[in-house]
Amino acid sequence: MALLKKLAGETAIYGVSSILGRVVNWIILTPYFTRVFLPEEYGIVSDLYFWIALLLVLFTYRMETAFFRFASRSRKASDEKYDEDTVFSTASLTIIGTTVALAGLLIYLSPQIAIWLKYPGRGDYVRIFTLIIAFDALAAIPFAKLRMASRPLRFAAVKLGALALNILLVFFFLEGFPWLLEHDYTFIAGIYNPEHRIAYVFWANLLASGISLLWLAPLYRNLAWRFATDLWRSMLNYALPLVIAAIAGIVNQLAGTTLLKYFGTGSTEVNLDMGGMYAAAAKLAVLMNLFVQAFNYAAEPFFFRQSAVSQDKTIYADVARAFALVGSLAFIGIMFYLELIQAFLGEDYREGLGILPILLVANFFLGLYYNFSIGYKLTDQTRWAGYIALLGTAITLVINIIFIPSMTIYAPAWASLACFFTMTVTGYWLTRKLWPVDYKLGRMAFYLLVALGGWGLTLLIVPLLPDLMVYRLIANSFILLVILVVLYKTEGGWLRKALGKA
Repeated sequence: MALLKKLAGETAIYGVSSILGRVVNWIILTPYFTRVFLPEEYGIVSDLYFWIALLLVLFTYRMETAFFRFASRSRKASDEKYDEDTVFSTASLTIIGTTVALAGLLIYLSPQIAIWLKYPGRGDYVRIFTLIIAFDALAAIPFAKLRMASRPLRFAAVKLGALALNILLVFFFLEGFPWLLEHDYTFIAGIYNPEHRIAYVFWANLLASGISLLWLAPLYRNLAWRFATDLWRSMLNYALPLVIAAIAGIVNQLAGTTLLKYFGTGSTEVNLDMGGMYAAAAKLAVLMNLFVQAFNYAAEPFFFRQSAVSQDKTIYADVARAFALVGSLAFIGIMFYLELIQAFLGEDYREGLGILPILLVANFFLGLYYNFSIGYKLTDQTRWAGYIALLGTAITLVINIIFIPSMTIYAPAWASLACFFTMTVTGYWLTRKLWPVDYKLGRMAFYLLVALGGWGLTLLIVPLLPDLMVYRLIANSFILLVILVVLYKTEGGWLRKALGKA
């Protein structure tokens, strides 16, 4: 149907910024970092980015999702109590106020926080990442307004511009400064310290985030400066349970390095070395992970807009089925060509690639959970997101605490899979109770089984081939072609119909 085609188009454009943009970022920076940083240093970078992601949820407290919900309501002719400008103004003003307060508190406590993070004397880490979080939080509602207004091109332009700037600044700080110093540009000696290379990674991010916020500033220029207290309470009641769900998602996706740092059996340096290898291997799951993110960027406002104009639930089942199909193909593509993809990592970081298929399947279930969770979002029963997330977080922490000492980097990977699978099953069961949708579970399971079966087949065939990569790639490509033919024969009719081509 045409609506699914529209969602696919918006997902593709959001993908330019969130998938293609970050893939370019990954293609350039991941090989660079895994060659210029020791695993221990890369572990620090990954650990701090976990805290940035976690705290950003607390700074924004999912107000962007609440904005989608209440802005979509304002478009209904039967509900004129608050227009979209009032919803935008209320959400923006509360984010501005809390961001200033929280950022000030973290900067004031930065020396103590650095000690708690096991980086004594590096309060500058805390101050820099606090400002990154503050800038990103202030940009959250303007980005949401662009998504709600179906303006993915401007969204993509700002995101891609910030990513490009970040990459350029990283190379300027880590390569340009040393080059200038070597060529007797003495003024650099006063601002460049080679022992603080890790901090320059975050300085680059800080400047890129600041410029991104400036690009979005025109959206604040027409702020209505209206703050509706009762609307604000309703938005908070709607959004706060989603905060717990978001935190759980971040813990499961990004906490591996941090949990290894605290629960590994070695010293902090040894544990961070192990965490760096885990983080680098997990980077190879970036294509699945970012596909899920781009899908969620497009699908969340799309679902809310659709619910405001139609009660037809077929579109939700089609979207979930399409996600499962594409997600399964993403798994196949990454695993079949891993020998090529792994070249992006430094050789010292490739020991942990055994976790990759586990993380890919985990992210597949995370995407399905996003689909199934729409039921309690559209029925304003977001408290269930908190309950499900708490269940998932408990699973994650228990598995990691018990098994990290014996399984090392495999513990966070299996914990992610167990958590996301449980959340998916629970989310599906809950949606069937609250807002039934006829999801085609059999077809979605079929796609995943085809992907896993194809990968298993390569594991059986590859050892029988001559020990040259070209033979393995040819065999994998042939198996991929067979899989594509099978899927085209079995799913082509449905897909053409769903995209409005039949």
